Amino acid sequence: MEVTRIFDLLPHAEKWFPKEDAVCGKENGVWVHYSTREYIEKVNYISYGLMQLGIKKGDRIASISNNRPEWNFLDMAIQQLGAIHVSIYPTISEKEYDYILHHAEIKMIFVAGWELLRKVENVIAGIPELQDKVYTFRNLRGFRHLNEVVELGIANPCPQYLDEIKAGITPDDVVTLIYTSGTTGNPKGVMLTHRNILSNVKAIIPIVPATPNSRVVSYLPLCHAYERMLVYAWHYVGISIYYAENLAKIVDNINEVKPDIFTSVPRLLEKVYDKILSNGRKLTGLKQKLFFWAVDVANDYEFKQSRWYRCKLKWARKLVLRKWKAVLGGNMGVIVSGGAAMQEKINRVFWAMEIPIVEGYGLTETSPVIAVSNFFKNGVKFGTVGPFLPGIEVKIEDDGEIITRGNCVMKGYYKDEEQTREAIDADGWFHTGDVGTIEPTGQLKITGRKKEMFKTAMGKYVVPTILEAKFCEDPLIDNIMVLGENKKFAGALIVPNFADLRSWCRHKGIPYTTNEEMIQNPDVKAKFKKIVDYYNKGFGEAEQIKRYFLVDYEWSISTGELTPTLKLKRNFIQQKYKDKIEKLFA
Repeated sequence: MEVTRIFDLLPHAEKWFPKEDAVCGKENGVWVHYSTREYIEKVNYISYGLMQLGIKKGDRIASISNNRPEWNFLDMAIQQLGAIHVSIYPTISEKEYDYILHHAEIKMIFVAGWELLRKVENVIAGIPELQDKVYTFRNLRGFRHLNEVVELGIANPCPQYLDEIKAGITPDDVVTLIYTSGTTGNPKGVMLTHRNILSNVKAIIPIVPATPNSRVVSYLPLCHAYERMLVYAWHYVGISIYYAENLAKIVDNINEVKPDIFTSVPRLLEKVYDKILSNGRKLTGLKQKLFFWAVDVANDYEFKQSRWYRCKLKWARKLVLRKWKAVLGGNMGVIVSGGAAMQEKINRVFWAMEIPIVEGYGLTETSPVIAVSNFFKNGVKFGTVGPFLPGIEVKIEDDGEIITRGNCVMKGYYKDEEQTREAIDADGWFHTGDVGTIEPTGQLKITGRKKEMFKTAMGKYVVPTILEAKFCEDPLIDNIMVLGENKKFAGALIVPNFADLRSWCRHKGIPYTTNEEMIQNPDVKAKFKKIVDYYNKGFGEAEQIKRYFLVDYEWSISTGELTPTLKLKRNFIQQKYKDKIEKLFA
């Protein structure tokens, strides 16, 4: 059977890759496995139950949940009815929930548990038609449960009618609305079709080396286009999916599952690298020297290697680097990274560890991948996101903007024709808003975000993302935002990596009681001045950070400075630190 709609992946998987651990989640400390057959049965029963509850083609059903097998069951069940799955980030604000639930005109909502229910109960109270349409994934007193939908389906099976409905669903029907988290304004509802997403799935399959015996650990939100598309790809080739419990347990889960594949964003890999370095600093004598010698060897990794470098790398791997790989389960064959720019240093180190990283680029609006590294000729070049996916056209406009065209480009923004016309021109080219270049060997290099570039009062352009990526290479910097539009110079807000900074202070014998007291210490200030001076040397005079302000807490999704994909919310940060920024440039 040809896979032309996403739910076609289920009979495809049952025919070619039936297995006992198709999707797995952890409950009460124990991994629970669902076989391919159980998966399909759950999906069909939920579809029957939703039909009994009056769900029809085109209805919007929302889910707010962390990753779990039940998410997959609900997702496929919704699709089989031709309804539209609106999967919402569990980390957004009450205001954003209110906007999305009203804007999408949600008919039913499935929520993970108490914590998320508390976030949306006030919003739901203001939507009378949703009052008796709230279901949970955990069995909570006073609320309907997904199992009730399953039981309703078991009591009222109608396979023939379901088959008729499925037969009327086309590849060009909208399958999901994904509301972009956005760094400004209200989120936009991206309408993606079966064809959109499956064009991406089929294009990336040859890139990731995997077999039906492979396992993947998934922790990135399934409501994000990147992880969602990859999960469909794992279904396509029969890879077992294990959902991590949470970010704090990710390393434990990796060591339990021992996956062959891991999907991530650069931020987590940077944290892993920083943790490795932190452990190395605790060593003493010859062990510490050997450790940092191996780090230096890894930092120099290139694909074309001299005989002398190959000899050094062989010993670095034998003595140090393979121990790092063992910490990540020992079987990791590839890491797929996306969502933000990867530091070259991190990329080199993981390749030296024998865990190659394939780095990709795209947007929700492009389903999402436009370009990605691969293992073919000219497939990987550090500092780039690899070649374009087959079947996708890419051009660079005169102003440097990346534009693309192909089956992956969204149908449009839900209920927003004006923004759709602004994003997709008359010839079908989607304007990404990102700026980049194409290397002579065919790889795409991202150089910045069009709207994030700014011009100083001296008429010089600054691309903040380039500076931010470079400065974040330092283990004592957790985050940084570069500013300076229409100012005489570039400035920055710098968020220290407080875990490493506390360790550094202890080593130096610097007393402190709070983060604020710590960053006011003269020795700490001197250390950050030294860091800033060092990284400034790599940039032109107009780009260099002349003044900066140290922030006394780490930015996060919950504190509002980061989007769910860990990008900076620049407008929010500028408003929050308005007084500090004014003083910075005074």
